Amino acid sequence: MTTTASQASSPGIDSAYAWVRLAISMLLATIGGVGMWAVVVVLPAVQAEFGVDRAAASMPYAATMVGFALGNLLVGRAIDRMGYWIPALTASIALGAGFLLASLTTSILGFTLAQGLLIGVGTSAIFGPLIADISHWFNRRRGVAVTAAASGSYLAGAIWPTAMPYVMQSEGWRFTYAAIGIVCLATMVPLVLLLRRGAPLAAAPGSPGRRLVQPISLSPAALQVLLVVAGFGCCMAMSMPQVHIVAYCMDLGYGVARGADMLSIMLAAGVVSRLASGFLADRIGAVKTLLIGSVLQCLSLLFYIPFDGLASLYVVSLVFGLSQGGIVPCYAIIVRDYMPAKEAGQRVGIVMMATIFGMAVGGWMSGWIYDLTGSYAAAFLNGTAWNLVNLVAVGLLMWKARRSAMAMA
Repeated sequence: MTTTASQASSPGIDSAYAWVRLAISMLLATIGGVGMWAVVVVLPAVQAEFGVDRAAASMPYAATMVGFALGNLLVGRAIDRMGYWIPALTASIALGAGFLLASLTTSILGFTLAQGLLIGVGTSAIFGPLIADISHWFNRRRGVAVTAAASGSYLAGAIWPTAMPYVMQSEGWRFTYAAIGIVCLATMVPLVLLLRRGAPLAAAPGSPGRRLVQPISLSPAALQVLLVVAGFGCCMAMSMPQVHIVAYCMDLGYGVARGADMLSIMLAAGVVSRLASGFLADRIGAVKTLLIGSVLQCLSLLFYIPFDGLASLYVVSLVFGLSQGGIVPCYAIIVRDYMPAKEAGQRVGIVMMATIFGMAVGGWMSGWIYDLTGSYAAAFLNGTAWNLVNLVAVGLLMWKARRSAMAMA
């Protein structure tokens, strides 16, 4: 009797409420995504104030990504057990508190801890767990829905790095951080409370729009490992421009504002790329879409080495954003296509954790290579090498998927 009542009252898959929930999720991710990008914008100011080298100044970003990665796994497991809103509410409060605390720190260590333990973990709720949650609400348009939800973090990257330098110029990075914390608490808590409805029951076999788990000649564990390797490799490469573009522009004499503009252009283009990848994944499959994005990212990363003029960097940043934006959401779509729905939060969380560790390690390693060589050229080549690791893993995944599809034909 209880089950029948739940079925009757629960909003359905692909329903009008599902699209409303997607819109709320995108807004939530756009606000909360500031936790991923704010530290990139303040990196030069923090380095100057605390008097540390580039590698040490990169550690707060690395800590943020480590906290973000672990949060994706822990919050992902929590939503599999209790739904989305309670873990997300806790994380949102931690995010706002983290910005307020970071604005008061007096050392690079204190700033790093606030970034990792509060901001990084707090931001995690708007990425992997949010993507896993929205994937339960769509079958026919799952690719579009997942990539749209994932686009919130890139929208955040397009908006926040553009606005922050203007506030920092007049009020400083500490005031800017405190203001961000207040905005997050005032907006994210009510938005999370709008997402209290539980995920709908799965559509019955044979129902219109029903999307069955696809066969692949890999065990779940092997598939998980392959996705982890691919995700880590692609984000080791992705981190070089995303983490260091502001500092790179500073070194070239173009200033923080120009670097922040390039980051915003890169991430705005990433939104377009993510949405386009969602439509493409619904038509040709997530694995093929992932391979296309990985190849294009590898090629566009190489363009940064010969083209370092101001106008050229704007163009290359646009091309890079259009190339790589859809890669990470494709991992979540693959998890939902080839693994059981009841494990989505944890499985997606593990893959997202690997991608974020790639961003964290790659961001730090690029700073370390810069300190050793005095140039970012070797760091770009290092990113390209890791992109080739990603391509090997994605190629193997595609081969296995095609082999299974041919066996079923």
